[in-house]
Amino acid sequence: MIASARMYSVNAATAAAWRTLLEWVAARAGVACEVIDYPPPQPLSSLWARPDLCCAFMCGYPFARALPQPTILAAPVPSPSRYGGRPVYGTDIVVRADSSFARLDDAFGRRFAYTTEDSQSGWHAPRLLFAPHARMRGHPLFAAIVGPLVTPRDVALAIAGGDADAGPLDSYAHDLMRLHEPALATQLRVVATTPLTPIPPLVGAPSMAASDARRMTDALLAVAGAPELERLRAALLLRAFAAVTAASYDGLVAHASEADALGYPRIA
Repeated sequence: MIASARMYSVNAATAAAWRTLLEWVAARAGVACEVIDYPPPQPLSSLWARPDLCCAFMCGYPFARALPQPTILAAPVPSPSRYGGRPVYGTDIVVRADSSFARLDDAFGRRFAYTTEDSQSGWHAPRLLFAPHARMRGHPLFAAIVGPLVTPRDVALAIAGGDADAGPLDSYAHDLMRLHEPALATQLRVVATTPLTPIPPLVGAPSMAASDARRMTDALLAVAGAPELERLRAALLLRAFAAVTAASYDGLVAHASEADALGYPRIA
């Protein structure tokens, strides 16, 4: 079986840290699981569909819509204070640090980047944030839509490089960038943040053996108390992993439907 932390491997340093952590989890669980590199632009949908998937981050929106649904294992609890010790995250709407934009409204009429249309943080969360503005102001809200750029890092690079004026960053990925890529992160400034929602969980294939899933979940929950993982937790801004239910992600689909009902089916 295979594991991957592609979603939150924002650079080589975080990829290496996640690899070591997931290898520890698999060893503690006693589950034969190879941690693989799965670099962009390879589609995450193909990774999530693998029948040998043992443990990988999966965006909550496609997880909630998947049939059959992957086996949910646990979800990360980021350590920064804005998460309140809960397995949640948001979307930071960022602009260039040296731009004149002071608030979200200033980005309207400019170029907006995105990751992919099946992404909660890179599409659906900002879509719901923008929907009331589009209803009030009329749309399109933006002069151009830039993407799909696939990863939060590529959104950050597009804005820093002047190819887009604003865009969404998964807040946990953004925090990891701030820690590990300050030269890039300091070129960006947050003008809005969406409400917090359940963070992408770690999942296995729908057909994953229940005994393997239980052992992997137990090992993930043990990460918080393992003294030998202290440096890794610090490097990954990880407080713990938490037990979560599949039903807790159903609200993401409801939020997407809310944006539809407001007459804003696409970011435009």
